[in-house]
Amino acid sequence: QVQLVESGGGLVQAGGSLRLSCAASGRTFSTYAMGWFRQAPGKEREFVAAISWSGGSTLYADSVKGRFTISRDNAKNTVSLQMNSLKPEDTAVYYCAAGFGTFSSSSHAYDYWGQGTQVTVSS
Repeated sequence: QVQLVESGGGLVQAGGSLRLSCAASGRTFSTYAMGWFRQAPGKEREFVAAISWSGGSTLYADSVKGRFTISRDNAKNTVSLQMNSLKPEDTAVYYCAAGFGTFSSSSHAYDYWGQGTQVTVSS
């Protein structure tokens, strides 16, 4: 069982930066692939970024590639999402997710989800 708690969301102007963090409970954190997803009002949840259990491999949605960076610290049971050059279309609730297995852009690959943190980017 893994419990995930996101933090770091907020209101930022376009072009600004935010860093999201996700704290995980459980001793097996280092065995889980981790992902970030987001859901804007009236839209379906979409993939943002994922990282393998070791941190050696990452995957990004085309819409955030070059602007967002996912990282993890297995010693601290945390995964982060550094978001730069934010755009109004990045406004959404951001969710952290954990999955046992190969990291993936599919939400079905993830077993545990956090409650989400709101990111609002003003124009």
